This record gives sequence, C-alpha cells and structure tokens, in this order.
Amino acid sequence: MRCCYLRIKKRYHLKKKYLKEVKEKLGIYSDLLPDNVQIEMLETDVEDLILVDGEPLIMVLDGIPYPALKGVLQRFSESHYVVVDRGAVKFVANGADVMSPGIVEADPQIKEGDVVIVIEESHRKPLAIGRALISGKAMVESQQGKAVKTLHYVGDKIWSLEV
Repeated sequence: MRCCYLRIKKRYHLKKKYLKEVKEKLGIYSDLLPDNVQIEMLETDVEDLILVDGEPLIMVLDGIPYPALKGVLQRFSESHYVVVDRGAVKFVANGADVMSPGIVEADPQIKEGDVVIVIEESHRKPLAIGRALISGKAMVESQQGKAVKTLHYVGDKIWSLEV
C-alpha cells in the first residue's frame, strides 16, 4: 500500500515580490494566482507547493513553479498538451513516463524542455504534468523511446494532498 502523506516542514504567506516572480514564470497559468485570495507556500519533504485558498494549485520544483493538476483542471490551456491513447492511461496514471508509441497527438509548438499537460484521448482529461524530452512533432512521429518525463500525476502525493 502506497502512503499518500506529505510531511509539512513550513507553511507561510508569500511576499508580494516573490508572488510577482512566480506569476511571471507561470506564463499562461499566471491567472491561477488571482488577487484577493489567500496564497501560501507549503514546504514539504517532497516538493514545495503554493496553496491558493488552501488548494495546491502550483508546485515548485528546483525553484521553478509549475501548475499542479488541480490548477490545470481550473485553467486548462489548449497549448502544450500531449494526448495519449487508452493503452497508456493506466501507466501514466501510475506515474510512468510517457512513451512515444502511446502518443496520438501533441501540440506542434512543444520544444524539448517545455512543461506539458498529458491528457487522455477519449475524455480529454488531464492525467499528468511533465517535461518534454523531445519536440511535439517528434513525439507524434517517433515510434520508440520516452517523450515526456512525468513530474506529477493523478493519484500521487500532491494530487491526494488535503490541507
């Protein structure tokens, strides 16, 4: 049985200066941090999280903010997405990296290193957040190898977090 608990080290309100930097780095997801809401940093034993009114909408990995799946569900963007077939869903939902043969569609604007949203084919629901290992065009054309390094997925500790 997997444990779904994060050990919280610190919890505090974000300073406006740091909040401005985070918004800039989030790009199209900057509206996950609206004005007039409670925004806190949650330092944990795994990743740091930014809570918006108590919900973990942003994760911070190596000092870089990324939208968490709960944030993506609130603000889904039709860019930087990778669509996987039904056969890949079970593996991605368990934290596996995304392999090229399982990809049926990808945003052609994706470049190596970009943050991408992995969605499933039939209902177009987000399954994971990852970092592109190859371009979007190469993801669709390639029939072997890893295409996306999974950073966060449905059912992991961040997804299961209740504050």
